[in-house]
Amino acid sequence: TDQPNPPIPVVVKQVEKISVDQEISVSGNIEGSKTVKLGFLVAGKVNYIAASEGEPLEAGQLLASLDPENYKIAKEMADVNLDQAQDEYDRLRIMHERKSISDGDFSKISNALKLARAQQKLQNKNLADTKLYSPIKGVLLKKGTEVGEIVAVGLPLFVVSDIDIVKVNGAVPETDLQHIKIGSAASVYISSIDTTFSGKVMEIGSLAEPTTRSFIVKIELKNPRSIIRPGMTAEIRMMSRRKMDMIAVPGE
Repeated sequence: TDQPNPPIPVVVKQVEKISVDQEISVSGNIEGSKTVKLGFLVAGKVNYIAASEGEPLEAGQLLASLDPENYKIAKEMADVNLDQAQDEYDRLRIMHERKSISDGDFSKISNALKLARAQQKLQNKNLADTKLYSPIKGVLLKKGTEVGEIVAVGLPLFVVSDIDIVKVNGAVPETDLQHIKIGSAASVYISSIDTTFSGKVMEIGSLAEPTTRSFIVKIELKNPRSIIRPGMTAEIRMMSRRKMDMIAVPGE
């Protein structure tokens, strides 16, 4: 005869209705905590570049320089003009003290000496400005010139970014904005390095993007190993203060 099926033990649990914080999920992109665009204050031919894109830089490190020869010559000319003006001033000052020349003539040489000193300062500055230094510690994100190229004044040739701490920018719809606050915890998944990081909301934009009606939210992440780089994309998850009801059973 067939044996009856053995009984199957079951455990009965009460189904409950619970209220949990709703999760907000948006995409975002990484930027450095501080990013600077750098260019020369004088024109000239590039003769040195210290780093390639992606390489680290220290604050105050020489980043690039221009051929200084023309500016050295201009400085030498300014030095000579200052020496001549100083000699003439010293000679006429004695004559002025003896009332041998008028106040007007002495005023002219006094002004000429001031002008020569100013010209020397300008040429010293121009010579110093042939060297470009990194104002911050970071990495070289962009190198927009090569050795041998002639560059103009003020062109943004280099971009340096501090990535010891990075910011993740995400666009949050206006309907969710009221449920996020400064200091809210956020989970950031970066697919390119397959790693999830924990951070906090540090900034919430006050102006909506016109086409999407979304607001920029910035999450700060520590990046001590410099593995997170500006330009990477990320998936941001934040727990909002909006509650959502759901039916739940114990996890076990």
